[in-house]
Amino acid sequence: MKLLRFLLFPFAILYDIITSIRNWFFDIGILKSTSFNIPVIAVGNLSVGGTGKSPQIEYLIRLLKNDFKIATLSRGYKRKTKGFQILKTNHTAADVGDEPLQFFKKFGKEIIVAVDADRTNGIQQLLKKDTPPEIVLLDDAYQHRKVKASTYVLLTKYSDLFVDDFILPTGNLRESRRGSKRAQAIVVTKCPENLSKEEQNEIKQRIKLRENQQLFFTSISYDEELKGKGIELTISDLKSKEVLLVTGIANPTSLLSYLSAEGINYKHLKYPDHYEFTENDILKIENEFKGVNSNDKILLTTEKDYMRLENKLEDVSYISIKSEFIPRNEEFNEFILNEIKKTKL
Repeated sequence: MKLLRFLLFPFAILYDIITSIRNWFFDIGILKSTSFNIPVIAVGNLSVGGTGKSPQIEYLIRLLKNDFKIATLSRGYKRKTKGFQILKTNHTAADVGDEPLQFFKKFGKEIIVAVDADRTNGIQQLLKKDTPPEIVLLDDAYQHRKVKASTYVLLTKYSDLFVDDFILPTGNLRESRRGSKRAQAIVVTKCPENLSKEEQNEIKQRIKLRENQQLFFTSISYDEELKGKGIELTISDLKSKEVLLVTGIANPTSLLSYLSAEGINYKHLKYPDHYEFTENDILKIENEFKGVNSNDKILLTTEKDYMRLENKLEDVSYISIKSEFIPRNEEFNEFILNEIKKTKL
């Protein structure tokens, strides 16, 4: 694989030129970016998948939903519907995408959750509502330059910083590392909980922040109680179970490490990110448990995968996660609230 990526280096250079020209055209106004008179916070990354965008969006929802009318807007990756959609109770992951459905199931009674591949149109449609949102959170929209967000939050994974990566297809970057300059905040995600101040300073030096940028660090926090239909189990209960873990996310490494650290033995069936499980896949998953007493087995997945599996499998449970800032949340909260004040003034 490494050899193939090396051989594709000329294509990476070509891709870099194309994406750099596109960004330059947006920067100088040849290509149009639309601004809005409300705070629009874009959360995204430079690399392909696995940086923790969904937990970060959920963190922002929890922070803001009690004081502002919030809407999230995603493109709804791999959905079968087209155009602008506001999520309703009858929608499935196939209709709107797994991540928007996850937001809706958690917060749908408190916020608006919408999808539209054309984010400009999506925001315009949201603002036409009788009770329009006061803040829009754009999910995975760092490269969507047709909208000029008021605040950009760039995520980069602790174990794979964008400064150590290269552009596709030789590396995993969607655009050059130069794209990081658009961010007001850079968040290093999936860090160890005990990340030292010395290592934080070392990462800060490597990233080379601009004067207008702030750097934050987060770790993943796993809920002790499992969730799912009729599930009443905790993480500790899994130690006495035969666990089949099914994942269809970009990078399950953090979850695997967590389960191992908790002393949980499991068999892992790994599928690609946003995978559409077929009937044959479901049969394979069910066959893994043939002959095992139902009280001794547990089918475990991620929250995002649960959105696609809950209507296909019985007795499937999931682990819910949250982002927690290191050393504390208050500094990031203050940053976001200040960014909102700048836009609303």
